[in-house]
Amino acid sequence: MVNPPDPGRIVPRLNLKFHFDATFPRVWHHNGLGSTQLWNGLNMLFPEGERFIVRSVNHYLHALDDAPELRAQVKAFFAQEGKHAREHQDYIELLESQGYVISGFMRAYHRIVWGFIFKYFPPVLRLSIAAALEHYTAIMGENTLTLGVFADGHPAMRALIEWHAAEEIEHKSVAFDVLRKVAPGYALRVTGMCAAVIALFGLWFAATVTLLRQEPGLGWTGVWRELRRAHEKDPVLVRVVWRGLKEYLRPSFHPLDNDNLHIARAHLATLEEPSRAEAA
Repeated sequence: MVNPPDPGRIVPRLNLKFHFDATFPRVWHHNGLGSTQLWNGLNMLFPEGERFIVRSVNHYLHALDDAPELRAQVKAFFAQEGKHAREHQDYIELLESQGYVISGFMRAYHRIVWGFIFKYFPPVLRLSIAAALEHYTAIMGENTLTLGVFADGHPAMRALIEWHAAEEIEHKSVAFDVLRKVAPGYALRVTGMCAAVIALFGLWFAATVTLLRQEPGLGWTGVWRELRRAHEKDPVLVRVVWRGLKEYLRPSFHPLDNDNLHIARAHLATLEEPSRAEAA
């Protein structure tokens, strides 16, 4: 049985700030250049992706007038996602300051999201895509915190990604609960998942290639070997893509079936303790 919405479960932490400056290295991941650009590519998707998710859920805010607890969760969810978008936008600006030309990709990405998906897909399908994306970011978040994916990376990037990962777990059921309330059909859920997988992993690949092509003297064979070794250590296709599909396509699925909130709470508590100490 799924737990009822808890309006106090989601806590926006708007006072947190993650600092990147001119000393931040171009290659910050311990595996090397390929892994660095793989995760940089994902970072490039976050601001527009978060805005798409918020606008897709916000379209149905009026349908939650008779569900005050869920509505309160949605409001807190919006605050968290807005903070995520701002912090990752700052990181995108750092990439540009390092000399990466990404404006062309970002314009194309913007056209795909807003000029195609948001313009031509019906609101209920956009909401279904948002719910599926939230499922994937929660799985990525759990792997990040439990497997130490960024444990040997640059401290600034580790802090940003692990904070984001924990909050994705914290609010993982919100978009799904809104979808379940306004359009609970299984076929719609599956359609949204298919569209989300194509969009997420297609755009992630394109963003990563955009960055790698700008590396002088890049050896693609060496990058491929690095990524293959990284995948052998952390098989993301199994742990994220396959697991995400297997769980989400189960007819009885709900995000809270996976009881991992304590993982997020434990990490977030370490971020909140310094803030409380400073306030005292």
